[in-house]
Amino acid sequence: MSQVLGKPQPEEEDDDEEDELVGLADYGDGPDSSDADPDSGAEEGVLDFSDPFSTEVKPRILLMGLRRSGKSSIQKVVFHKMSPNETLFLESTNKICREDVSNSSFVNFQIWDFPGQIDFFDPTFDYEMIFRGTGALIFVIDSQDDYMEALARLHLTVTRAYKVNTDINFEVFIHKVDGLSDDHKIETQRDIHQRANDDLADAGLEKIHLSFYLTSIYDHSIFEAFSKVVQKLIPQLPTLENLLNIFISNSGIEKAFLFDVVSKIYIATDSTPVDMQTYELCCDMIDVVIDISCIYGLKEDGAGTPYDKESTAIIKLNNTTVLYLKEVTKFLALVCFVREESFERKGSQIDLLVILPSLLQSVTVLHLS
Repeated sequence: MSQVLGKPQPEEEDDDEEDELVGLADYGDGPDSSDADPDSGAEEGVLDFSDPFSTEVKPRILLMGLRRSGKSSIQKVVFHKMSPNETLFLESTNKICREDVSNSSFVNFQIWDFPGQIDFFDPTFDYEMIFRGTGALIFVIDSQDDYMEALARLHLTVTRAYKVNTDINFEVFIHKVDGLSDDHKIETQRDIHQRANDDLADAGLEKIHLSFYLTSIYDHSIFEAFSKVVQKLIPQLPTLENLLNIFISNSGIEKAFLFDVVSKIYIATDSTPVDMQTYELCCDMIDVVIDISCIYGLKEDGAGTPYDKESTAIIKLNNTTVLYLKEVTKFLALVCFVREESFERKGSQIDLLVILPSLLQSVTVLHLS
């Protein structure tokens, strides 16, 4: 890395605008975050089934799986910025918990964390109410454990949920793969994929689609998997992808991502394939921009926020690639990859400067709609 340009220090900010922005201390810190609406029950806590959640407009994401499969750890790492090593000290979840994630209009849903030992098909539970408003069901399987019981539970859960709500997206996280070799990862994924789909075929439910992901909290795979899950809940996704495709085809850019800077989930990207190393570089760039802005971008009295409308950055890598970041809204960032020779060409820079404002305006309109 040969160059980093952080956010320029603003000369003057309007007090009203400053109140609307969220400081770094509030980014993903959980129930005490200023993002949470105190009147909407945004705190994480015991789920009260008497609450009228069936009228909520936010889609639900259910985290299910056997005990100690890693459900709570996933939630804490992705949405609370907890270090993976700290999750080793988390107590086993013994109650149904709900948390509102309201970073933006794109990342706006509820996460329900279900303890593995609870039988929610017991007559005392209204499982139809649980699945009726669900957008995605994430079933976590511990890849380092005997997963036959988990597969049986997965089959029961999916078949019951599908009868209640045929629009649920079923996602299977084959988790804790950091402890497996590459060959073992592939073999485990193939075996789980085949067994799960065979069980559905035997039950005459071939039309149910399961999506499988290899995940670990010790790398960016869990963030990419959650990105894929969240994207399925965004109705504006086709429009966003089309905007990014038009953008890169007219600007000489090789790859573009629209990121939620709080969770580092990417909301959308263009149609070219996503490379894991590219995604990791984007996440690292967001961290660099926020960290440098905390040091050099705030006012002398510490007022302001590390990420606002002035935030922009250019990072030149030693492989002739340039990373470009630009603020879209107070929660969204556009991160682009472009070759150094293309970036330095006058024509490409003009194209970028002409097209970028229109793209950002379009995304902002979708974001606010």
